[in-house]
Amino acid sequence: MSGRREPVSRRERPAKPALSRRWIVDTAVRIMRAEGLRKVTMRRLAQELDTGPASLYVYVASTAELHAAVLDALLGEVDLSGRGGGDGWREQLRAVMTSYTMVLFAHPQLARSALVARPSGENYLRLVERILDLLARSGAPRAQVAWGVDKLLQDATATAAEQSAYEQDATAEDDWDAAVRALRAVDEATHPAISAHMPDLIGGSVQDRMRWSFDVLVGGITGTPVPDLLD
Repeated sequence: MSGRREPVSRRERPAKPALSRRWIVDTAVRIMRAEGLRKVTMRRLAQELDTGPASLYVYVASTAELHAAVLDALLGEVDLSGRGGGDGWREQLRAVMTSYTMVLFAHPQLARSALVARPSGENYLRLVERILDLLARSGAPRAQVAWGVDKLLQDATATAAEQSAYEQDATAEDDWDAAVRALRAVDEATHPAISAHMPDLIGGSVQDRMRWSFDVLVGGITGTPVPDLLD
């Protein structure tokens, strides 16, 4: 008997599932959860999906767009109900923004990417819709509410990205400790403002600062008119 293997007809091989944007994004999310965002590349995805990188560009134009799609997928984890905050619009909005920040805290690499990624999927639209709805209940003019959404998301995203840097970078804590030592050691004669505002300058927990930042932003958004765009 010959030791040669019987060739397998291509007709008998199971057909590969057709590619789709949803399948690509779901696979990217799975890779990110298991291996981190840095591993979410077109080449890595192509290997996972048993196809060529060029095939992916039909559905996702770039790695940046892919990361934005991954972010949008994870925005589905944000609790938009605001139930944990209470009955008032401010408390519910605070709860929604806290949930958004916590989602980014749970995915440190994605938090940094979110500073420049621009999601445009359904989860992002639901988040913006909910923030607009709650902020509009303040009675602030429409333009202030509209511009305020961007400021709230920017602040929450930057907070998560900064916190993630501390958790991911082994030298971040040392850098912070060095900055604190420098601030504490200033000469009152040469740096009177720094000296006068210590220790408040470095005080407060992350949670306390998040709460205060939210109140500052909401107070500013609802109380500060936007420039006259016709001038």
